[in-house]
Amino acid sequence: MNREPIYTALFEKVASLPGIVTSSRRLKHWNDVSPADQPALFQAQAGENAMVKTGFPTKWNLDVELYLYCHAGNDSDATPATDLNNLLDAIEEALKPDHSGYQNLGGLVFDCRIDGKVETDEGTLGPQSVAIIPIRITVVNEE
Repeated sequence: MNREPIYTALFEKVASLPGIVTSSRRLKHWNDVSPADQPALFQAQAGENAMVKTGFPTKWNLDVELYLYCHAGNDSDATPATDLNNLLDAIEEALKPDHSGYQNLGGLVFDCRIDGKVETDEGTLGPQSVAIIPIRITVVNEE
């Protein structure tokens, strides 16, 4: 398995979505991203798990977290979650499976999908909204 092209392919797929102002594979805290630089998306590698079964190829699960930040600016009537929800929908659409039922990132992996609880703070007490989106990439090594 060659990891870097996989992580790069995922990043290119989600970082190029319309509306994203700032994107990086180096995570920043939302307090370190100015409102003018949001919506912002950051990708962080969150771990890997190998499943080995004698006589079968190794199956890898690569876990990634996407951090999405949206700021409503100085408009006290704006709903911070609106931009966040629209971008969550766009990320879900970008990772939608193809006709085979899987998202293979251009043939690099077996599957890539949102998998697990999406943590959100909709900005109830202020103009900042945040989502952490868990992504699971499955790779089967052809040994």
